[in-house]
Amino acid sequence: MNPENLIAAPRVVLVAITKHGAAQVAALARELPQAELCVAEKFAPTLAGLANPLRVYSGAFKDEMAALFARYDQIVFFVSLGAVVRLIAPHLKSKDEDPGVLVVDDAGEFVIPVLSGHVGGANAMAEQIAALLRATPVLTTASDVGKTIPVDILGRELGWRVEAPKINITRVSAHVVNEEPIAFVQEAGSPHWWTRPTPLPAHIQRFERLSEVDLARFKAVLWVTHAEVPEVLWQRLAERLVVYRPPLA
Repeated sequence: MNPENLIAAPRVVLVAITKHGAAQVAALARELPQAELCVAEKFAPTLAGLANPLRVYSGAFKDEMAALFARYDQIVFFVSLGAVVRLIAPHLKSKDEDPGVLVVDDAGEFVIPVLSGHVGGANAMAEQIAALLRATPVLTTASDVGKTIPVDILGRELGWRVEAPKINITRVSAHVVNEEPIAFVQEAGSPHWWTRPTPLPAHIQRFERLSEVDLARFKAVLWVTHAEVPEVLWQRLAERLVVYRPPLA
């Protein structure tokens, strides 16, 4: 595979601002040796002996937020959900820029993706952490709950690039989660894009060529191809078309 198509490992930080949170971070850090740790100075001894890089702060934690948002792809908080919402609110930009933000409850029973579940990867990170903690991931995005296609990130782990106006992605995503007829046309790329343990939903019909699709029958078309998309097709399908570009090699 072309090195340019490889997905870089996410930069992950585990954050604790209480004594109990620091103990939880220490336990999880052993399972995630690549993760960095962020903890209040007075609780730093709790993390002694770990190989993970350690970031220690001594002032108000809110002053650390801008640096955390800039430096990491996934921020995992061991603190209450309400506190996290207040802390991150001044730093939010857009789902294309914000890191994934997750919260682990005080008992270590639930892992909650709070921000950037799909594009930022927080949903996948929540499932990974939940498996390590033997906890429950609390996913609320419709495509995960409905176990259907996540239109905005489909094939990302395979190096696919989505090509469509944002309004198309939004409208097509709604058609998918509302179980309306969807044509999935794959003319290129790996066939191993469906990674859920459940079957592809019945309202999504597969095709090998766009020419096989009766466009009037389907609410939306997902087209995996290397072919050029004629402007007339974008116009004909209006906000019903999303195109995916797999790697050429």
